Amino acid sequence: MSWSQVCSGVATACAGAAVWLIGSRGAGARRARLLLAGGGAVGTGPPAWERVLDELRRIRAGLRAEWWALAAGLALGVMGGSVLPVAAGAAGVPLLRRARIARAERRAREGRADAVIALCGVLAGEVRAGRQPGEAMVRAAGDSDGLGQAQAAVLAAARFGGDVSGALAVAAREPGAEGLRGLAACWRVAVDRGAGLAAGLDRLEAALRAERDQRADLWAQLSGARATALMLAGLPALGLLLGTAMGADPLHVLLHTGAGLGCLVVGGAFEGAGMWWALRIVRGAEAA
Repeated sequence: MSWSQVCSGVATACAGAAVWLIGSRGAGARRARLLLAGGGAVGTGPPAWERVLDELRRIRAGLRAEWWALAAGLALGVMGGSVLPVAAGAAGVPLLRRARIARAERRAREGRADAVIALCGVLAGEVRAGRQPGEAMVRAAGDSDGLGQAQAAVLAAARFGGDVSGALAVAAREPGAEGLRGLAACWRVAVDRGAGLAAGLDRLEAALRAERDQRADLWAQLSGARATALMLAGLPALGLLLGTAMGADPLHVLLHTGAGLGCLVVGGAFEGAGMWWALRIVRGAEAA
């Protein structure tokens, strides 16, 4: 029995077991819900295949994006009759996980920076309305999430006459909350020297907005480099599709011949080097 037949049999058995378990669990859960709700007799309900599709949609919605690399590797391994695509897919899981986590962290930093800008604007408005700085901070913090995890410490210092600037400096250590250092400096100058807090907050808000706009402009200018990296990532799949459409059987050539394995290794090395270089350009520009 060949490797492809073994993989096909295992995949078919796993799919059948998953369908049976999902259908049994869905039917049992529905029966329990009806009994607990006092529904009386249990009806037939929707067909089993609809329940299976709903469950598969739920699983797909909760599945992390990096696991699609392993799924693609399994599919290519079954079609090509080799374990190499499975190993490559498994190796791609941690890389894609790191990329997903980095993207989520970047969104969180941008959201926190926007919250800090909103906090400065609201706080300036409260001070102009005639409220004391401590009371204004309490009200402004309730209208925005700029203080993050340190909100309780900052508000306690504002209510009871503590070191608000020190608490703001601690809160500024969180990613994306660096603008709170400027707020801490404005607060310290206003308390120690009696300077106008609202005017300082206006200048700080304008500076933070300008910095955010500059980052957005840089991100737009780097779209070409990111598009190049995505194109490099998709070229191998496009080549496989074109070869299969032409009847060349590229999977067999790449996975079961010496020349094909050599081309696969060399091409994979160049692919990885190209993506690394494109991403290095993007990260270097962002850091600068």
